[in-house]
Amino acid sequence: MIRLPGRRSRPRVYVTRQLPGDALDRLREQAQVDIWGDDLPPPRDELLAALAEAEGLICLLTDNIDAGLLQEAPNLRAISTMAVGYDHIDIEAATANGVLVTHTPGVLTETTADFTFALLLSAARRLPEGERAVREGRWSSWSPSFLLGRDVHGATLGIVGLGEIGLAVARRARGFDMRVLYHSRTRKPAAEEELGCVYVGFDELLDESDFVSVHLPLTPETRHLFGDAAFERMKTTAIFVNTARGAVVDEAALMRALESQAIAGAAVDVAEVEPLPRHDPLLRLPNLLATPHIASASVATRSRMAEMAVDNLLSALAGETPAHCVNPQIIDT
Repeated sequence: MIRLPGRRSRPRVYVTRQLPGDALDRLREQAQVDIWGDDLPPPRDELLAALAEAEGLICLLTDNIDAGLLQEAPNLRAISTMAVGYDHIDIEAATANGVLVTHTPGVLTETTADFTFALLLSAARRLPEGERAVREGRWSSWSPSFLLGRDVHGATLGIVGLGEIGLAVARRARGFDMRVLYHSRTRKPAAEEELGCVYVGFDELLDESDFVSVHLPLTPETRHLFGDAAFERMKTTAIFVNTARGAVVDEAALMRALESQAIAGAAVDVAEVEPLPRHDPLLRLPNLLATPHIASASVATRSRMAEMAVDNLLSALAGETPAHCVNPQIIDT
């Protein structure tokens, strides 16, 4: 059963980070707002203390909201995460405690697809290596064999997970005359008709793709989907791109594949443990391009995500059904 509003006219809300744009100004007009001021996530004891009083929580994907925290939050009625994925929240525990959970889908689709293609192009044409060569004085002359990369136009792109972001990536691939294969939980006839995408099995996608781009949620089924067996099936000239969730990839297997040149390269915006430690052995590899989880990091998109997170929370605290509710069944009960 959903927790009913308390008697306070302005509910107390805890926000785990400063947010871009002016969404928090609007939140302050309708709630008592406490904000964690550091760039790093609040420690567990801080969250415990804050949630002892809070009726609403705005969190990020770096905040682990587990059953233990929820049990210590007697007044909490709604959690609004400023993220598409919500694997950092124990949804079952939230539902059992009558706490609505919301997220921010859709808003980052095009921005993330842009960034996915930026990674793909950068890895294909070895931009990071070229940039380092210039800065380190290793650009001695034009050479016919210096830093040869892979063509993107006319190549085969394999998309694993043809959701909204995967579809947006497929649309961009059309501009490069790429052949697009996809593997997804369900077939997408509209995408096949509109974009010429071809549905194939997972192994066939790995066998035939020049580029493999991942757009899957993290679930027990997708965790470490890309391990030794997957990388061994890929072409030795293939490039792997991940802007989904880090734990979809077994990073030890990825390192073995890159070191042995079982694949040509990889470009990843996410890691199994974030931030990726500075001295992680993966970062020694010249054929890995790693970025700090910034696929949605445009001014406009992050501001819209903050606005949506605030809208979701205010709607829930007002006793309404938020537009992007993960567990609406507790409202029905």
